[in-house]
Amino acid sequence: MTEKKPSKNINFLLAGVGGQGTILASDILAELGVRLGYEAKKAEIHGMSQRGGSVTSYVRWGEQVFSPIIGKGEVDILVAFEKLEALRYLDHLRPGGIVLVNDQAIEPIIVKAGDVKYPDDALVRSTLAGAAGAVHWVDGQEIAESVGNPKTANVAILGALSALLDTPESEWLEAIKAHAPAKHIAINEKAFRAGREAVK
Repeated sequence: MTEKKPSKNINFLLAGVGGQGTILASDILAELGVRLGYEAKKAEIHGMSQRGGSVTSYVRWGEQVFSPIIGKGEVDILVAFEKLEALRYLDHLRPGGIVLVNDQAIEPIIVKAGDVKYPDDALVRSTLAGAAGAVHWVDGQEIAESVGNPKTANVAILGALSALLDTPESEWLEAIKAHAPAKHIAINEKAFRAGREAVK
């Protein structure tokens, strides 16, 4: 257990779409909370994840956590693995909260069907900037591809989150080892470090 941990309780909401590794990321984040000396709880909401639907996970760190569910307006850090998901769950963010966004657009079924249009990028950015205390954009997909495995974008985003939290890299790497497939640990560590550097 490390001596360095954030001094207060933290509520995280991780939002993505099916296939992005949102649940694995939440498993790693909950594991990290325990390693930092917190009680950690998480809850998952699976939409039509197999068809690219929304997948959401709550992760709470605290001295004493009774429920993993986080109400609207109570999220300290919103981690969105896709831009539209950041907008979808923006009402969960507390005043002054932080948003970390993977700069990637994945069109939902209703957009592909032509029923609605995907929001303009400038609108997404201005809406987030107007509602959050701080917004950090990271191209997790580009980072993942640069390290040699496009499926590591979720871990690249966790790397960026680790820099925002100012938490020890060593504890994150142990949490990744505890949940990532053994044969993919090395490439995930590489993606994590690249993501960590992306927001420094």
